[in-house]
Amino acid sequence: MKVSLLDRYILKSYLTVLVSFFFILMFIFIIQTVWVFIDEFAGKGLDISVLLRFLLYYSPKLVPLVLPLTILLASIMTFGNFAERYEFAAMKSAGISLMRAMRPLIVVNSIACLTTFYVANTVIPLAEFKTYNLRKNLSKMKPALAITEGMFNDIGESNIKVRRKYGENDRLLEDVIIHEKSPNQINNVVIKAANGELKNEELQEGLQLVLYDGYRYEEVIQKNNRKKNDPHNRIAFKQYTINIDLRAFNNVDLDETNYTNTFKMQNIDELSQSIDSLTKGYISEIEGFANTVYLRSGVKSVDRLKNTYESYSFKGTDTYLESFPIRQQRQILNTALNNIEMQLSNFSNQKRVFFIREKVINLHRLWRDDKFVNAYAALLLFFVGAPLGAIIRKGGFGLPIVVALTIFLTYHFAGTLFKNSAEDGSLHPFWGAWLVSIVLTVVGLVATIRASKDKSVFDVERLRLKMKLPLNLMTKKCKR
Repeated sequence: MKVSLLDRYILKSYLTVLVSFFFILMFIFIIQTVWVFIDEFAGKGLDISVLLRFLLYYSPKLVPLVLPLTILLASIMTFGNFAERYEFAAMKSAGISLMRAMRPLIVVNSIACLTTFYVANTVIPLAEFKTYNLRKNLSKMKPALAITEGMFNDIGESNIKVRRKYGENDRLLEDVIIHEKSPNQINNVVIKAANGELKNEELQEGLQLVLYDGYRYEEVIQKNNRKKNDPHNRIAFKQYTINIDLRAFNNVDLDETNYTNTFKMQNIDELSQSIDSLTKGYISEIEGFANTVYLRSGVKSVDRLKNTYESYSFKGTDTYLESFPIRQQRQILNTALNNIEMQLSNFSNQKRVFFIREKVINLHRLWRDDKFVNAYAALLLFFVGAPLGAIIRKGGFGLPIVVALTIFLTYHFAGTLFKNSAEDGSLHPFWGAWLVSIVLTVVGLVATIRASKDKSVFDVERLRLKMKLPLNLMTKKCKR
């Protein structure tokens, strides 16, 4: 395609704004990422190269968020400047329509669309793989990262659980429970403390855990190994120090990649395979549960009786119970009630299991569709921004930025809302991923058509006249 002087001018105006805002927004989002993870990495003695590597791995995940916003902002500002400086009017007087002016930028944004798809399908899974493994390896190397609140964590030869971490670098612990591992893999020692503190200044290859105000319980195993009669020791302490060997923690290869099981690490083909296998397993699990309920409910016995006897009629539970004494009737009713309660509890538990299985499948479907949605957004938001810029006829950093942020935040948060609804099955995953884009496509088409005809998106003057007409008629009738 031959590039004219006008095309060069439009491309230069658009790309200058696009590239500038892309790097500015990427820098802002990277700084925001640093603030999100600063509590996790700051003060852990990590080398600056490790932090830079983490940001390098995390940056590709920002491209599907930053690039569509940049395209929307650049298109509104570029065409707003053309309209404000009457350059767009000069183009129209020369017979150049809006679509003709947009043609070189359609090519540029189509390339951006393909680039976004490549990043989402190839680069982001690899970046997620590297980021996830790096964080896991860092948690092994730094025990302060390895301790998660509210759950037991393997550190050295102990299982440690804390209710809360706080203070500088999360060194202070609250409500500490420790199960010490013994050579025979039997838990004989339990330590509980109200507070604790992690220290590593005094030990070269270890960590010092100082506990305050607690108890140490130790079960003493007798030679006869009769555990029910074994005594135990209980010792109260004001301060208790535990030295944890961290040589295994400090010999961690940060380039090790043992974790490959998250759906965010998969491309479209891998996600499709995962969805097929998960769906088949989910259906098989439902069928297995249905067969189990069928066998436990006794329906099979009733079916067998129906096949054995030609005529079979159920005369009710009262007739059946009357043949037993009162005491046995109560036992039968209690047994039936307990059986029903057990089945209801089983149904409730299995319902939660099925809900989790379905949610995992929905997440895979959403993540697969999201790769297409992010790529399409790069082209979609251009067709929304360019006609809006021509309509509002304002350039610069004022109104265009307000309009762009309003549209993008609405698009982003509405998409997040629908995706959350699709996760729990309230909405089909396809609609959860595509509904907002479909609605915005209609808005973009309407805006492009009206901008090509030199009309505003909403004809405020006509709407005002239509609202004013009934009032004028009512006023005339009242005067009569």
